[in-house]
Amino acid sequence: MFFDARDDALSAHCYTLAASAAKEACAYDLWACAMTRHAYVELYAGRAASAVPLLSAASRIARLGDSTLSTRYWVSAVQAEVHAALGDFDACVRALDAAEEVHTLSGQMHNGGWLRFDGSRLAEERGACYVTLGRPDIAENALASALAEELSPRRRGAVLVDLAAAGAHRGDVDQVVHYTDKALGVAGQTHSGYLSTKLSGLCPRLTALPADSRVSELHQRIAALSRAA
Repeated sequence: MFFDARDDALSAHCYTLAASAAKEACAYDLWACAMTRHAYVELYAGRAASAVPLLSAASRIARLGDSTLSTRYWVSAVQAEVHAALGDFDACVRALDAAEEVHTLSGQMHNGGWLRFDGSRLAEERGACYVTLGRPDIAENALASALAEELSPRRRGAVLVDLAAAGAHRGDVDQVVHYTDKALGVAGQTHSGYLSTKLSGLCPRLTALPADSRVSELHQRIAALSRAA
């Protein structure tokens, strides 16, 4: 809850407490998950390099856990996001491919609570990584595939923002306006701080587009959403 409200300090505090308790109990999967969620705080605060040691530790801890659970594959998926933020294409692809191995598991691989990773989000995560790496040519197929699935409003909003970002990379104003408008609608309905932050991250890409009154309006709507959040 604190993470979605973009309260980084309280989020990090909660994840640190969870990791400490899990370590004390030798609950390796819970420990690794708490470390991974802590890494998200660093990643979305624009400190991707600070997430690297947290995820390296989470990866080592996950290997001590239950091999029937998806924990280690989720760590790989988040590592892919960090590699993308750091501009390392090859490392990102390797991490995504490692995360795809989750599909070799069968049975109850997660608990629906602190561990929810089952690989169903990998298309949208792969697309988001490729957008971050400046590769809209390979991002859009993955994002379109994700958008065709049954997604929660929050996840759908994130995919819409990534499709807008892909359009911005190619200078396609119509695509940017179409998907940003839809994403703003979802963000307004959900009041998600995560979506508000993701939309704010789109603004530098909008600035690089040719002058267009529709893009200026999007800037204003994103700014208003950020203030409200």
